[in-house]
Formats: sequence, C-alpha cells, structure tokens
Amino acid sequence: QVQLVESGGGLVQVGGSLRLSCAASGRTFSAYAMGWFRQAPGKEREFVAGISTSGSNTRLQDSVKGRFTVSRDVAENTLYLHMNSLRREDTAVYYCAASHQEYLKNYVPGVPDRYDYWGQGTQVTVSS
Repeated sequence: QVQLVESGGGLVQVGGSLRLSCAASGRTFSAYAMGWFRQAPGKEREFVAGISTSGSNTRLQDSVKGRFTVSRDVAENTLYLHMNSLRREDTAVYYCAASHQEYLKNYVPGVPDRYDYWGQGTQVTVSS
C-alpha cells in the first residue's frame, strides 16, 4: 500500500507559478513511476507529467512542455510538479499517482489505468 498526499495548490493569476508536492509513504517509493494527472469540471482525467522509477526519464503532455517540469526526491519520498506560465486552461484538480514499475525503470505510463495508487487531489485555479 502507498499513501499519497498532494499539497501546494491554490489560486494564481495567469502567467504565475505554483509548485505542487506529493508526499509518499508506505512501500518503497523508488519502485514506483510517478505521475501527475488533472481533471477539470466535465472533462476526463488527463495525464500531465510523469517520471520513471530511475528518475532519468520524464514525460510531459504537449500542452505543458516548456512550462511544467516534474521531479522526484527519493530521499524525501516526494514528487514535485513545477508549473510556470500558468494559463486559465490549467485550472483543474491535480492528482498524484504511483505505478509499480520495479523492473521497467525508465518507463512512464501515460494513462490512468496503469497507476495503482492515487492521492486525493489538490485544486489549482488560474484566474485572469
């Protein structure tokens, strides 16, 4: 079992920045690829960014490339999402997720079904 707790969401103006954190506890953090997903009202949950168990491979949705970065601190069991140049369309609930990938150390799943554990979500609202 892995417990995930997101933090760092809030209200920010267009063009602003936020850093989301996801604290993991339970089983070995380093055996899990980690991802960030988001869900806006009336829309399906979508992949935003992810990082492999090795930390050497990251994957970003096209709409956030050049604006968001994902990183992980294995020593602190924490996943981060650095969000810059925020747009109104980035408004959503952001979820942290963990995918057990003990052997595929460079693999980053891009769909929700590949993730085993989820956090409760944190709201990000971008206003003009």
